[in-house]
Amino acid sequence: MRHPSSLIDFGTVLLGMSLAACSPDGSTTATLDSSTGDSSTVDGSTAGPDEPTGTTATPTTSPTTGTTEAISSSGETNETTDPTTEATTEATTSTSTAGETSDTTTGTTGETTEGETDTGVAESIVIERIGRYAQEDEAAAYATYVDEDLSAAEIPAFDPASQRLFVVNGQKAGIDVLDLSDPAAPVWIDTLDTSLFGPPNSVSVHDGVVAAAVESTTKTNTGEVWFFDAATGTKLAAVGVGALPDMVTFSPDGNYVVTADEGEPADDYVVDPVGSVSVIDVSGGVENVLQTDVTTADFSGFTLMNLDPDVRLFGPNADSPAQNLEPEYVAISGDSKTAYVTLQENNALAVVDLASGTVTDVHALGFKAWNNVARLDPSDEDGEAALVHAPVRGMYQPDAIAWFSSNGADYLLTANEGDVRDWDGYSEEVRIKNLDLDPQLFPDADDLQEDAALGRLKVTDSLGDVDDDGDFDALYTFGGRSFAVWSAADATLVHDSGEAIEQLLASDPGQADHFNADNADHEFDSRSDDKGPEPEGLTLGVAYGRTLGFIGLERQGGVLMVDLADPGAPEILAYVNPRDFTGDPADGSADDLGPEGLTFVSAANSPNGKPLVIVANEVSGTVSIYQLVAE
Repeated sequence: MRHPSSLIDFGTVLLGMSLAACSPDGSTTATLDSSTGDSSTVDGSTAGPDEPTGTTATPTTSPTTGTTEAISSSGETNETTDPTTEATTEATTSTSTAGETSDTTTGTTGETTEGETDTGVAESIVIERIGRYAQEDEAAAYATYVDEDLSAAEIPAFDPASQRLFVVNGQKAGIDVLDLSDPAAPVWIDTLDTSLFGPPNSVSVHDGVVAAAVESTTKTNTGEVWFFDAATGTKLAAVGVGALPDMVTFSPDGNYVVTADEGEPADDYVVDPVGSVSVIDVSGGVENVLQTDVTTADFSGFTLMNLDPDVRLFGPNADSPAQNLEPEYVAISGDSKTAYVTLQENNALAVVDLASGTVTDVHALGFKAWNNVARLDPSDEDGEAALVHAPVRGMYQPDAIAWFSSNGADYLLTANEGDVRDWDGYSEEVRIKNLDLDPQLFPDADDLQEDAALGRLKVTDSLGDVDDDGDFDALYTFGGRSFAVWSAADATLVHDSGEAIEQLLASDPGQADHFNADNADHEFDSRSDDKGPEPEGLTLGVAYGRTLGFIGLERQGGVLMVDLADPGAPEILAYVNPRDFTGDPADGSADDLGPEGLTFVSAANSPNGKPLVIVANEVSGTVSIYQLVAE
């Protein structure tokens, strides 16, 4: 029997430099209230700097088998249906937290949140899966993903008027259209084919119009945004944008469509296009949009002299911010004036003025101190889920981002997945055991570089040799293994969830035996050396008087539900994961694998009158529909 978690303190080997740029003291911790394999209810709290010295929280109930149970705040359980059925009510997670109503609004990350009609603050919210859409041959969809890195379900977007769900399907080079009039039984209608130009990467819907970000078949060439009528699937228009448009979203007022044009290099780095953010003015109607309505904001105005030195510029073309900065994801403010764009590899955030189509600022996001308060599991060969303090700094490197406002202040919620540049022409990734460590700063280097300690942990070789003498004075690993709240005004860190996600997974009886498993197999601890559970996608919405964030864990699977009433101390309300660890991913019996994109549907826009959270899973090629119910 594996120990669910242990504490190893490597704090005796400290870095001899300031950690002021790292996250503030305090990390969200989690105490389990349920122990089904599909769901759990946790209470998130913030630990002070001297508190996290014991083992992780222990479960309060014993594991269950067979049917899935819904555990309410009163401890009552409700039996639900088999998790493998297509129309299900399962994996129910209840939460119970008294809260005060706050003045909150949300911006856009592709989802529709307008028209929320819930009143009051619910004391308890249940999240339950009610429907699932799968490819005709789940095993074949999985095999294609593994063999060709093509997914059958990546990003979802919902149109309330037609009650249609649009899902990016890379295996078809198109966008699947699903009838969601009955959320418990989604039905495929059609596929919008973009293969004449290239594969779609992202989709967004506003007021009956679908926008799809489509990359060129040669990814370093400029991409396009295609527009469709949501009700008929008719193509309305197409315009050019920057290279490799990786995400698209509408502004809340519908006047702009914005893309994050990542501008990734060719594998050999012979071609490295600029990263950019394209702003399309569609205020005159999508059917009338012209190329002259597109403004592409790039980073040509930034140089090594005027860019924050903590913004990561590295690898080939490190002297060219325009080429080195790579936009990943976009959130837009509630007033539709400003876009906030994650620059994932660069560990930074760009701010774009939509009216002028210009980048006004680039903020460095700083680093997370894994030797102070927060812990991580750095090894896939230690035989346990061991959360440790370690002399390592984490780069937050967020993927998805969402904007919200609370009590007059504006905030950004991020999923701190982490990413690495690993191309034939350049790779920054290296394991700690293969580095020369400074003997003064790492006197216990031999012990630290053992596989069961820090030796297996992947870090960047682009940072850490401070004095340029060939050995490393500091270690920087990829991703925060967390979600975070930032001030939209200046990108200051308001809260980071610390070790809460890994602690939750290590303590949950339904997850602990497969802690930090990859999304393509069930092997225990296989991702601990490489960004852990990887919180990647997120969505945000208002339900039952609460502003809620929903964060997908790309590797372990499942979705966190987080209460954002207090941006300085978000509370993890629930974790639901329908993944079946007794099934075989290769034959399609393991249920959902690899949540990639999420979207929120408000009660007012929902086909069944309940708030919905829709999750597209890239590895299994499936889509799950969850509803929120107040109790």
